[in-house]
Amino acid sequence: MSNAESPANPVATRLVSLAVASALLMEFIDSTALSTALPTLARAFAVDPIHLKLALTSYILALAVFTPASGWAAERFGARRVFITAMVVFLLGSALCGLSRSLETLVASRILQGLGGAMMTPVARLIVVGSTPKEKLIRAMGWFTMPALVGPLIGPPLAGLVLSVADWPWIFYLNLPIGLAGMAAVMRFVPRSAGAKLGRFDWDGFLLSAAAISGLVTVTETAGLALLPPLAQVGLLAASLAAGWAYLARARKKARPILDLSLLRHPTYRASLVGGTFVRLGIGASPFLMPLLLQVALGWSPLKASLVTLGTGLGVLIARPFAAAALKRYGFRTALAVFVTLTALFTAAPGFFNAGTPMALMTGILFFGGFCRSNQFIAANTIAYADVPQARVAAASTLAAVSQQVGLALGVSFGGFMLHLARGQGHALTPDRFTWPFVAIGLVTLAALPVYLRLDRDAGSEISGRVARTRV
Repeated sequence: MSNAESPANPVATRLVSLAVASALLMEFIDSTALSTALPTLARAFAVDPIHLKLALTSYILALAVFTPASGWAAERFGARRVFITAMVVFLLGSALCGLSRSLETLVASRILQGLGGAMMTPVARLIVVGSTPKEKLIRAMGWFTMPALVGPLIGPPLAGLVLSVADWPWIFYLNLPIGLAGMAAVMRFVPRSAGAKLGRFDWDGFLLSAAAISGLVTVTETAGLALLPPLAQVGLLAASLAAGWAYLARARKKARPILDLSLLRHPTYRASLVGGTFVRLGIGASPFLMPLLLQVALGWSPLKASLVTLGTGLGVLIARPFAAAALKRYGFRTALAVFVTLTALFTAAPGFFNAGTPMALMTGILFFGGFCRSNQFIAANTIAYADVPQARVAAASTLAAVSQQVGLALGVSFGGFMLHLARGQGHALTPDRFTWPFVAIGLVTLAALPVYLRLDRDAGSEISGRVARTRV
């Protein structure tokens, strides 16, 4: 979006952020609602509950694979046009998910949803960042991240209520009115943006990156589940690594690679991506493990389980007003270090839930976990663009989105693999089987701490509003 097309006043900027956020709300409600419904889907499709992680990772994998094309498409055809087209694809995938009658057809429909989602989120971020002055970016990003705050609050109880009064397909059908309302808001408030005459799409780079990402995620997803023969897994991993190496060798020679890894030279951007990937590796498994712990291991109904997980959404929502104040008072490095440590602790804590744990305590732990996680992500997502030149924002947004989805997909796979190991052969999913999986994802989350501590103490002070200290 060019400067001439950018909103000229704070009200217009806020309306743009809210318009794309309203459209993205359905995506976050969909993902959190589906997590609540996983045990129900396992019974409907007569499959092992652990195999239902395919319903999560297939969507995330599609996001990671197709997101690299979003930046080019937005610049070539115009951000608003691409965003609306992506919403149509997402809604079509949602309808097909509701019509699915097997795990295989559900996974295929989720991949179609992911194709739409791959174009929605990064293009929406590009619209917001491209239309907002840097000194207003924290506030604009706050409005933009509203779906991430409200979605976890609405999704679980909505899914629990739907599963109490209707069949599971309605979880996906609810996306349709939300998506149509979002499309109307985008067409009303987001200005048109003319496409640019770009060169040929980098199909070679796209295919190599897609092969590397999909191969890696597939290997981790099938590890320990006997879904692929060991020899096939080794071959797929080797092919994935070879594709990744070929992409890196080719990208060094390209002026506009589809994933521009040279952006990692910016310390703040590098810290945001590397640290954020560790966090997502850890917390990515939580939406998969929590419903199984509450509904399968503890035998709760979807509605009762959703009332507890509502704590996470409340914590995320409450955190938003505190984020800017914490960054202004303590700076990015201190805020990130503190909140990622607390996030790791609260991520591991549910592993010790059992039948005797009071619901109020469970809800409180999830509340504080959501609060710390939200503060961590707002800080990490904002500092990513502190030193990135405006001309490189599109490329930075694309690479950030891909790294986020790969981290989440690997996190779900890691959590599922740890649960598979903890359960053992033929054992039931009892509460004690969840202890080590949750502890493991907490430790992985904590691996982001040394990454954030390497930041300069005044990193991002221009956008946090914190006065940089003069070095003696």
